[in-house]
Amino acid sequence: MKKIGFLSFGHWSASPYSQVRSGSDALIQSIELAEAVEELGADGAYFRVHHFAQQLGSPFPLLAAIGARTKRIEIGTAVIDMRYENPMYMVEDAGAADLISGGRLQLGISRGSPEQVIDGFRYFGYEPAEGQTDADMARQHAEVFLQALSGVGFAQPNPSPMFPNPPGLLRPEPHSPGLRDRIWWGAGSRATAEWAAKQGMNMQSSTLMTEDAGVPFHELQAEQIQLFRDAWAAAGHEREPRVSVSRSIFALVDDRDRAYFGRGGDDRDQVGYIDPQTKAIFGRSYAAEPDALVVELAKDTAIQAADTLLLTVPNQLGVEYNAHAIESILKYVAPELGWR
Repeated sequence: MKKIGFLSFGHWSASPYSQVRSGSDALIQSIELAEAVEELGADGAYFRVHHFAQQLGSPFPLLAAIGARTKRIEIGTAVIDMRYENPMYMVEDAGAADLISGGRLQLGISRGSPEQVIDGFRYFGYEPAEGQTDADMARQHAEVFLQALSGVGFAQPNPSPMFPNPPGLLRPEPHSPGLRDRIWWGAGSRATAEWAAKQGMNMQSSTLMTEDAGVPFHELQAEQIQLFRDAWAAAGHEREPRVSVSRSIFALVDDRDRAYFGRGGDDRDQVGYIDPQTKAIFGRSYAAEPDALVVELAKDTAIQAADTLLLTVPNQLGVEYNAHAIESILKYVAPELGWR
């Protein structure tokens, strides 16, 4: 069995072919798609967070709304860029959203990736300390966030408060017990996978790896997953960790599928630079008739190694089409691979 959810970037544009033409459309259709996939029997609704872009930004209002409108599916991010985040405020937002959903939040966080503007985190009021990189700052924000999520009080109470305080040091409220175990780190390399394991976070293996070892993407990703699990065991954590991978996968079952994705051309990994200093390898997409898709996916060692698969969706094609695309995977592909 494997958990299967979707991952949306929440794009919107005024393109004539887009069914998502505004920020309002992106948010409302995200809620509607989450409701639709819950009815189909999928397991999760996840969203990527980008700033200064016509894509989903601040995630917590959306996550809380989906939590109020659904009953069963996991609701999460993949990922939140911690360079932009106030960890204490984030603890409050995350706690509230998790309580609204009944403890279904699965938060993916990371050091971030190249954004729409240069050093966009500076516009949000954050700068790396002397001698730090922006990646260092992101990890520091993450560590503060994780510590505060533990629920241990640390703030000295006012001796003359407006309202009575409980005894002892205070913590951000509302506190959601168990949320600390549902934080994931978006790891783009083998080294960051091992760091995430030591911190006791689940791992979301990135859609790209910031290293090229001369092997297919799925093999490099599978090695990363094994290193994560080895580091987890060495750290002595008591619970079992979780690992997700994301893929663009389309079963060609009708004329719409063939028109959108039947032309091929994305069936190989891509190697390129995400900035002048960082070489990366990007995983391939899959689009084929269901029987051929089953054969191809069975060879993807990273998907086989992960317990959770996130299907990246072309959200601008609208709720109805994306629900159809996810249903096709659940109906025609997942059972043949033993995922259902």
